[in-house]
This record gives sequence, structure tokens and C-alpha cells, in this order.
Amino acid sequence: MNLKQLEYFVAIAEEGQITAAARRLHISQPPLSYELAQLERELDTQLVRRGPRGVTLTEAGRLLYERACRILAMATATAREVSSVGKGLTGALCLATCGSVAGLVPGARLAELAGRYPDVALELREGDVPEVLDLVSSGIAEVGIVRTPFSTQGLRVRYAPSEPLVAVMPPAFERGDELAVLLAQLEDVPLTCDARTASALDKTPFCVTDDARSVCSCAAAGLGVGLVPRSLLAVCDTGPCYIKTLVEKSLETRAAVIWKADRALSPLAERVVALLGELR
Repeated sequence: MNLKQLEYFVAIAEEGQITAAARRLHISQPPLSYELAQLERELDTQLVRRGPRGVTLTEAGRLLYERACRILAMATATAREVSSVGKGLTGALCLATCGSVAGLVPGARLAELAGRYPDVALELREGDVPEVLDLVSSGIAEVGIVRTPFSTQGLRVRYAPSEPLVAVMPPAFERGDELAVLLAQLEDVPLTCDARTASALDKTPFCVTDDARSVCSCAAAGLGVGLVPRSLLAVCDTGPCYIKTLVEKSLETRAAVIWKADRALSPLAERVVALLGELR
């Protein structure tokens, strides 16, 4: 089993047809069918079921697809990292971020990187906190940016200052005084927030989203009072909503830059970490 076979298999799995996969790979169909058959013989298992309209993955095929995507991503990341080490501040860096830090990254600091080092390229990958941690721990992303709480095991961490949540309030649900609101004052209104915030609340929110940026959209649409980190307001449209600081220390969070503790950063990654600073 080699990288070429895995690349071919991923194309077949994603296209659902060998002919379509061959077009995507810019090869003819016979060698693609041959490589698939070779892979099945080598693994001694059926990976796809052939039908009149295409192919579907077997259980073994689904497992191989998941692993193949990860292996190919790691191979790309390794090649990129080795090239970056050899060339210094050129090449590409994979940076993984969670949605709740969108108000902090990307930002002026990374724009400075682009201006000073035109031969540098960034690949930004987004996911929730567990996905970012997985991308960093697997080596696919060299640097990640997440938000507390998260496990720091095996990581080097540079924290940003603590940040309060803000309440994004549709006019119909306005509570509190002019600038602030207590969590207790929101007991009688529907709340919307991301899963991390929902897990820290005593009250079950009306709406829970995967991405904190969607919280502002839900609040602007009148679904309820949205709870988001204050920095996120820089990239979100809150419409006619009132914005008030949520006075609740237990819900304050910190963004953090992370990288693997047992892995030396490439020169490019070191520069990115230095530019990000404490994400102020």
C-alpha cells in the first residue's frame, strides 16, 4: 500500500464512480481499476461494492477512507514542514483555528507576515476545539488556536488574556442595565450559544450551534439572547441587537496558541507564534 494507491482510493470514494475519479486524477480508467484491485488483494478485503450507477464503500472501505485522508494530510504536512525548515521563512504552514477565535485570528499580525514574507503561504483549517487539538497532535497542523477549556497534555501553550462573554440581545429580550447583564437576569429568556458555553450553563439553551459565529446570526434573527466571546463581535453582524457584558466570571475564557511539546517548530512556525503573541 502506497500513497499513490491511497490517493486513488480517496478519489474513488469521494466521486462514487471510477470513471469520475479517473477524470479527477487525469488518468484513464483501466489503471485506476487495476490499482483498486491491487489494493483489495493486498489488504485481502473488499473495499467497494460495484453497481450499475457507481461504487459504494464497504465497512472496511469507510475505515480505509478515514485513515487514508489522515495519512495523505500528514504526508503533505511533513513535506511542507521539511521544505520550510530547509528554506527558512518561505514555504507553507498549516494553522488550525476554532470558530470562537475568529475575532482574533486571522488578523493584523498575520497580515504583517504576508507583507514581510511574500514567499510564505498559510493554509487555514477550521474546526471545533477537539478537531483543532487532533490536527495539532497528529502533525497535520503545526500550530493551532483554541479556546479554554481544553486538555494541555503534550502541548506547549501561550494564553491570551481572560475574556468575558457578551450577551447579544434582540430588542424583545433586552435585560440588565445599560452596559452589563447578570446571568440570573437571563433566566426568563431563550439563550443561544455554542456547545462549549452550553456545557457550562445550568440552564439548557434554546439553540446550540457548532460554531460561535452562528450565535450572533441566531440572535440577530430574534431566536434568543446570544452568548459569545467579546472579541467575536469584530467579525459578526449583530443587527439591531443590544450588546452587554455578561457579568459571570465562571464563563470567562481565554484563547490560546498551541503546538506540540515534543516537536521543534520550523522557523516559519516560530515566526507565526511570535507574531500571534498573546492574541491581544
